[in-house]
Amino acid sequence: MQKKILLLGSGELGKEFVIAAKRLGQYVIAADSYDNAPAQQVADERVVIDMLDGAALDAVVAKHKPDIIVPEIEAIRTERFYDYEKQGVQVVPSARAANFTMNRKAIRDLAAKELGLRTAKYAYAKTKPEFDAAIAEIGIPCVVKPLMSSSGKGQSTVKSAAEIDKAWEAATTKGRGDIIEVIVEEFIAFESEITLLTITQKNGQTLFCPPIGHRQERGDYMESWQPAAISVTQLRDAQGMAMAVTNALTGYGIWGVEFFLARDAVYFSELSPRPHDTGMVTLAGTTNLSEFELHLRAILGLPIPEISLIHAGASAVILADAESVNEPQYIGVEDALAMQRVDVRIFGKPSTRKYRRMGVALAYGSVSTSTDELRSRANDAASKIKVICT
Repeated sequence: MQKKILLLGSGELGKEFVIAAKRLGQYVIAADSYDNAPAQQVADERVVIDMLDGAALDAVVAKHKPDIIVPEIEAIRTERFYDYEKQGVQVVPSARAANFTMNRKAIRDLAAKELGLRTAKYAYAKTKPEFDAAIAEIGIPCVVKPLMSSSGKGQSTVKSAAEIDKAWEAATTKGRGDIIEVIVEEFIAFESEITLLTITQKNGQTLFCPPIGHRQERGDYMESWQPAAISVTQLRDAQGMAMAVTNALTGYGIWGVEFFLARDAVYFSELSPRPHDTGMVTLAGTTNLSEFELHLRAILGLPIPEISLIHAGASAVILADAESVNEPQYIGVEDALAMQRVDVRIFGKPSTRKYRRMGVALAYGSVSTSTDELRSRANDAASKIKVICT
C-alpha cells in the first residue's frame, strides 16, 4: 500500500502530515521554495522549487512520478494539476478543488452565487480606483484581503477612511502568488468564529470533527480550542454548508471550513483543502485521530470508523519577535513542559521574522474541562518560551 507522495509546500502543517505518512509506511518528497523547510527535515527526499513556475513544476512531477500530489500552500501553479490528473496522478483533494480554493474569488463565487450559501457581502478590485469604489459599495468597517494568501498575510480591517490606503498596500504587496486583486468584504459583527474540519472520503460518508474556536491577530491565528461553544442549530447549519461546498469541489481529504457565528445566523467565510492552522489543537489529543492522520487516511482511502472527542484542548502560538537568517534557539521549553497536561511543538524553521510562527504550546484536559482554563494554560506555556534570534 506504499504510495509516493509529492508534498507541495513544506511548512509546519506539512511536517506533521509527513510524520503521519511515515508512520503508515508512505514515501514522501517534500518541496518548498527554500531548503530545510520543516517538512523536508522528516521526508524521504526534498526539492527546492518555485512552485509558481509551471515548467519547473512539470519537471519535478516528470522526474519523481508521484502517485499522489498533496498541496500545502496557495502559491502553486495549480492549473497544471488538471494535466497531472489526466496522467493518472491523484491530486488532493482534486485538481478542481485546488484551483478553486487557492483563489478567494473562485471559492467565494462558488459559495455565494452557485450554492447560495450565506456569506458577507463582497466586491473585487484590481486597481486603486476599483478598490475605492468597492469600499464605497461595501461600506466601513470592512475587511480587505488579497485573493491569494494564507495565515492572514495581507489582510486588514478598515475601520476609518484614514486606513483605506494602508489596506490597499498590504493586500497588494503581502499576498501570495502573482495575482494582484483584492476582495473587500462586509464586516460581520460575529460573536465568535469556528473552523469545522470536514473529511470527505472515497469509501465512506463525510465526517466532521468537533468545532474549533479560534482567535486571530493581524489576520493570523493566535490560539484555538476544541470543542468550541456552538448551538445544535448553528452546528447543523455549518455542517450543511460545509458538505455542500466540499461536494461541489469534489475529492478526498480534510478541509478547514471557516464560519462566523453571528447572533442572527451562521456565515460561510473561507475554506482550505488541507489541514488547517487552527486544527493544530488536535495535536493535544483532542480527537482520536489528529487532523493530519485524518487527512492521510482519507487520501489513501483507508477507513475512518469514527471521529470522537477524547480531550478538550487548546493551542497557543510561539512567535519570533525579530528577523534573522540564522537558526534560532529556544529557551523556556523546560519551564513550559513542567506544567501539567502541556505539550510543545517546535517547528524547526531555519530562519525568523517578526511575528513568524515558530512553534505551538498545547494544553489538554478531560472533555468537561473549561476551554477558558485550557486557553489560559496554553497561553501561559507559550509565554514561557522565547525565540532567540542571533
